[in-house]
Amino acid sequence: MKKVLIIANQFPPMGGSGVQRSVKFVKHLRSFGYEPVVFTREEGNMPLKDETLLKDVPEGVRIYRTKPWELPEMKGIFRIPGKVLGKFVIPDTARFWMEFSKKKALEIIKAEGINIIYTTSAPYSDHLLGLYIKKKMPGIKWAADFRDEWTNNPYILDSPYGSVRTKKEKTMEHTVVTTADMLITNTPVMRENFIKNNGIKGDNFFVIPNGYDEEDFKDMDVMHKPCNDRMTMVYTGALYGRRRPDTFFEALKQLISQGDIDKSRILIKLIGNYHRDKLQAQIDSYGLTDSFDIVGYVPHNVCISHQIGADILVLIEGSGRGADAFYTGKIFEYMNTNRPVLAILPKGCAADLVRESRIGIVADTDDVSAIKENIKLYYDKWCKGTLDFEPDRNVIEGFERKRLTEKLAEVFDKM
Repeated sequence: MKKVLIIANQFPPMGGSGVQRSVKFVKHLRSFGYEPVVFTREEGNMPLKDETLLKDVPEGVRIYRTKPWELPEMKGIFRIPGKVLGKFVIPDTARFWMEFSKKKALEIIKAEGINIIYTTSAPYSDHLLGLYIKKKMPGIKWAADFRDEWTNNPYILDSPYGSVRTKKEKTMEHTVVTTADMLITNTPVMRENFIKNNGIKGDNFFVIPNGYDEEDFKDMDVMHKPCNDRMTMVYTGALYGRRRPDTFFEALKQLISQGDIDKSRILIKLIGNYHRDKLQAQIDSYGLTDSFDIVGYVPHNVCISHQIGADILVLIEGSGRGADAFYTGKIFEYMNTNRPVLAILPKGCAADLVRESRIGIVADTDDVSAIKENIKLYYDKWCKGTLDFEPDRNVIEGFERKRLTEKLAEVFDKM
């Protein structure tokens, strides 16, 4: 069985959405002839932890960890200076981890007899480590995987860097995509953007989306409708930058004030890592205090149980330049819950996928009237007991994690 070094700074027990892709690939790669060896950071003071995700790592898989060197994770009197200084590290705060881990990475490759490496971003410093290894060991085969775009990332476009940093990162990105043997990204639009922005042919550039793991739903009765005494809507994930709940809150406020829905009959659960006080103040400002429950961050398996316990799942993504290019990660787990989705999305990949898979109804992010109409539609059906769900399972099953890992193994085969 061939060995592949999985270079992923974000890896369990780190929590959050960023680790899911890597750990699921590690879980299933053996089924397709590859033995994963993981190179990542030590726990240190990582902000989010989810020990349950380590259960996805098969027995016997070697995991090598090095000191994280993360400025934003410094404690005591160094906490604020660390966060400030971290903003100036290029391309991201994992750069120190990358620089201090070079020697160890080369030692592992030689000791384990590895001839394939896989790097995944964010952080983009993972790719810089891959670049360093490739230059030191030209015979190694390297696949660079972009979960999100780099210099064309919508959140960077919203708050652009200065010209010097932008130029430097564009050079880094171009060097990575023209040096790696194989390139992978999440959506067809992202792939086209990388090809256009870097002037490459793209013959070695593949699309492998995120997905859901069927085993995560084991022993959970997704076919049984919940019996909630209030129509329960669940949102899982972060709320930051352009991903804001403002239009969702406004739609709810108007529906309640107009008497179209009874606020005592709805409950919205927010599950993720939030600034609780700020979010609660925003909810209160819309007069929705009694209708919301800020659950906060929970382990991944608990998050899925909340999704299955919902009558409706809420999917929110902000509009703006580049928003058409990416799926939000939670869309795939939503697919397999057998619960209808209230999608509040801009035009693009995610909205198209909701419609193609028939998992829900879509309103544009900025269209309060359409959001109101869709909430009211679901509410009326829930009140009548006719909230049915008929997704296209053929589309959904194409996003199962094991199938997606097979696609990754095919990329390795090509190398």
